[in-house]
Amino acid sequence: MSQEQPRRPQDGAIKYGDVFNVSGDLAKKPVAPEDAAMMQSAETRVLGRTAPGGAASVMQSAATRNEQAGVVGHGDVTDVTGDRGVIVSETKVPGRRIITEAVGGQVVEQYSEPTPVEAGRVSRESAITIGEALEATAQTVGEKPVSLSDATAIMAAETRATGNNVVTPGGLGAMAQSAAAYNADCRRLEDKVKLADVLSGATAKLPADKEATLEDAEGVANAEVRNNPNATATPGGVAASVAAAARLNQNVM
Repeated sequence: MSQEQPRRPQDGAIKYGDVFNVSGDLAKKPVAPEDAAMMQSAETRVLGRTAPGGAASVMQSAATRNEQAGVVGHGDVTDVTGDRGVIVSETKVPGRRIITEAVGGQVVEQYSEPTPVEAGRVSRESAITIGEALEATAQTVGEKPVSLSDATAIMAAETRATGNNVVTPGGLGAMAQSAAAYNADCRRLEDKVKLADVLSGATAKLPADKEATLEDAEGVANAEVRNNPNATATPGGVAASVAAAARLNQNVM
């Protein structure tokens, strides 16, 4: 009867925090083979293929090295990933789609690619707007209850999209502000207003919109971090989505 090989200490393991910008418990976990298999399956289901240089390929490489080093077994899965899973989602914008990949509830990759019809053609129309970035937030962390930092980031995004420094009555910023105030007094998580409730269809809710720039991203990030008790931005949240859009726009142009 064969005996399972003893596992080596995890000090030399490739952990999630070594290959992705993640935090908390996930950052300390070694990348496991079944985690990579789950991400590969998710990418294939959504994209129709494994994305070159995407999260699945990064995870597969790290998991293979960890298995060869004896840190993890071939059938191992990280507890964080096993509990919360992996997600690959797409948000369609004119001529392009934003791909967001998350592990254990944290965004590990976010990038843009042309839709099949637009492949090979790049134009100014393919730039991602602030409204579209807010819609991407609804896709990535839509189940997160709206907090004060979320609301101030949304207000900052709205004023930059519209060019109006006054919060629009009944607009996204006002809705987010009301939601944050309601959530602060709401005890039941299931009753709280979620980001998806506010940001779904954000483009149509804005009286005006514009392509996201690095300057916009900085302003939104400052607003979000300044009003967060931990002085950090939410992974995959408003600031992160606007920053991703701005970086993608810079690459397109």
